[in-house]
Amino acid sequence: MQFTYHKEASQEILTVDNETYKYLFKARRQKINDEIYFRNLNDKNIYLYRVIDITKKDAKLQLLSFEEKIIENDKKIHLGWCLIDPKIVEKYIASLNELGVDKITFIYCEYSQNNFKINMDKLEKILINSSSQCGRSSIIKLESSNGIEDFLKQNDNVYFLDFSSKSIDSKKDEIKTLVLGCEGGFSKKERDYFEENKIVGFDSKLILRSETAAISAVSKIIV
Repeated sequence: MQFTYHKEASQEILTVDNETYKYLFKARRQKINDEIYFRNLNDKNIYLYRVIDITKKDAKLQLLSFEEKIIENDKKIHLGWCLIDPKIVEKYIASLNELGVDKITFIYCEYSQNNFKINMDKLEKILINSSSQCGRSSIIKLESSNGIEDFLKQNDNVYFLDFSSKSIDSKKDEIKTLVLGCEGGFSKKERDYFEENKIVGFDSKLILRSETAAISAVSKIIV
């Protein structure tokens, strides 16, 4: 772990309990006078604390110092992701966080199953753990949209990942917002919203799953 998350990090005295307590003092066996780094993921600071008291249920730490420490990729990408099975999203979103995706908007598309519901709180917990491990000083911002048309009203200069002879590699320096489809791709109605010069694809003869396309596209644009 590069740091431990605590929403109240920045206070002079920090109380740690519940799962964070179990992790630090049961699993990692931290002890009195150990120094531990924390972030609250609301500001860009990293906070150094010293353990001053440990009980059977919680522990108290005292703030020693803090500094602004921004750890982010230089390139940003906003991913519009037509909603797929939330269990698959939960499995792959940590990798997208590590790659440096700035924002994901989950779009309810025509081929998305109506019973799919995203648990934003659960995803946020996964993202916090991911950033704690990779050192990122933020997490992916999460939003939702009712459809492609609404998404386009709220965002400018949108590219679409679809079957195209125009490789994503040729546009990777221009792409700031990219939409990719769910299983089954985009409907004809949704494709009518596309601008021809804003459609990019992969140089591959194989059909990728939505999550594979997400990881591949983000990797090409950011890394």
